[in-house]
Amino acid sequence: MALSLAISPCPNDTFVFDALVHGRVPGAPPVEVTYADVDVTNTAAERGAFDLVKVSYAALPWLLDDYHLLPCGGALGRGCGPLVLTRGDREDLSGATVAVPGERTTAYLLFRLWAADQAPARIEVVPFHEIMPGVAAGRYDAGLVIHEARFTYPRHGLTALVDLGEWWEGDTGLPIPLGAILARKGAVDPVEAAAWIRESVRQAWADPEASREYVLAHAQEMELDVVDRHIGLYVNEFTADLGEAGFAAVEALLGRAADAGLVPQTSSSRATAWTS
Repeated sequence: MALSLAISPCPNDTFVFDALVHGRVPGAPPVEVTYADVDVTNTAAERGAFDLVKVSYAALPWLLDDYHLLPCGGALGRGCGPLVLTRGDREDLSGATVAVPGERTTAYLLFRLWAADQAPARIEVVPFHEIMPGVAAGRYDAGLVIHEARFTYPRHGLTALVDLGEWWEGDTGLPIPLGAILARKGAVDPVEAAAWIRESVRQAWADPEASREYVLAHAQEMELDVVDRHIGLYVNEFTADLGEAGFAAVEALLGRAADAGLVPQTSSSRATAWTS
């Protein structure tokens, strides 16, 4: 029976999951893959739509009753945080209209923690690819962006008001948790799933060219240099194993957010539901 998997079409996900998707991981079942932005997979996960699914760490409080958090395959690191972009020299967001990529994304949760005292006038959820053009055209005063946008935003004539990753790391000393991989309880064994994913990661690093065609086919017209920089930034030691620092970062993010009333309370035992 095929395993249902939902990931984004971004280079880090296709790079990591190439071997698993294409049947090159010994002992793993066939995989039926769905590609969708993380805001879509966050919602689908609430419906139990997939056996393995990439979601935002910010969405975990609504999902951990039904899913195991896997210790590998996701996106967490340093120097890779979301950016708040503007057209000019705006110093804060008071009264601003801000475009964000999703209400339960880690980017938006970090934004809400950072902007707690700034009171933007309006938040609009906008498809990710429309955010930078929208800010450049003046439809929004600011935009919250992720992934490859940190490499390309100057082309749109935009300025980074804040790097939320730098803010988070400076405040906590921890890496920034962005995207998690979850295994649906009762549908897939989390130990086996983690082993399959780690083998897929190992093969990706051992032979990067093996996934090149697959990655570029889903990279949405991304330039080769940007693709390589994207993979280099988001596929790192935490992709193979979150480790103590990774889980500490997850607990810090969800703990701070719960204390601020932004997400439901998540106990430590639930946040680190499976760690071996």
